[in-house]
Amino acid sequence: MTAQNSATLPPTIAVTGSSRGAATGTALASLGVIAFSLTFPATAWGLESFGPWSMVALRSVLAAAIAGAFLLARRVPLPARAHWAGLAVVAAGVVVGFPLLTTLALTTSTTSHAAVVVGLLPLTTAALSALRTGARPSRRFWAAALAGAGVVLAFTVAQSGGSLSAGDAYLFGALLVCAAGYTEGGRLARTLPGWQVIGWALVLCLPLSLAGSALGLAYEPVHLTGHGVAGLVWAAAGSTFLGLYVWYRGMAEIGAPRASQLQLAQPLLTLVWSVALLGERLSPAAPVAACAVLVCIAVTQRVK
Repeated sequence: MTAQNSATLPPTIAVTGSSRGAATGTALASLGVIAFSLTFPATAWGLESFGPWSMVALRSVLAAAIAGAFLLARRVPLPARAHWAGLAVVAAGVVVGFPLLTTLALTTSTTSHAAVVVGLLPLTTAALSALRTGARPSRRFWAAALAGAGVVLAFTVAQSGGSLSAGDAYLFGALLVCAAGYTEGGRLARTLPGWQVIGWALVLCLPLSLAGSALGLAYEPVHLTGHGVAGLVWAAAGSTFLGLYVWYRGMAEIGAPRASQLQLAQPLLTLVWSVALLGERLSPAAPVAACAVLVCIAVTQRVK
């Protein structure tokens, strides 16, 4: 992709569909998935030190500071007026909505349970992308996507004992707003570099984030721990900025429907991190489920 730093509307970047471009896009989107898979464990760590509202607001402030520093260092001009509506959707979905709703859910749900609903994000993103962009994936694509989502759902429900938590409403709401943000961000990343898409979305939310931080810190207790600080830093720098940067770059290369299917592996990765970082016990069925999901991902990446 060619970076466009002009404030005027740049020409749309043509996606040639070459094998090299597809491989690069898949690699970038995969890095984004790895970063996202650490979000729930990092949030669980962060909640050891901060309340849910403080955690979300501080995460956004720190990420906006990183993004703002990059924008200033590169002397990037303001986006064109035509981009601001899309940036507002990205900000509402992935900067505010998804972090807030999932953090609230994690105050009552385990990371493995939260992964149940998040496993449905690829289907939600693909569906909204089809409505937004007019894309029409094939029946084979949808069959593989449904199969992968079914595997993820069955595995994660079994992992969490088949019970539903009080945070499910938050998680289902998070699915919708995040899918909308991913779809709009992927569209914008075809004309703006991905890091600028998330960067400007974060800066757009900075006044709200600063106000939320002040209120959250005033009304919620703070108990600083190493885990808590590390969780906050990763959620801000890794998940919110770096993860979304490479994710939007990858999505621009291979398209939202295909990129979204890579997220079928995210719940399984999250469960691995949960074992390594949070001490949760992993089911013996994990390797079988992982292989089944990888097969589904391979099918969706080959379907045009």
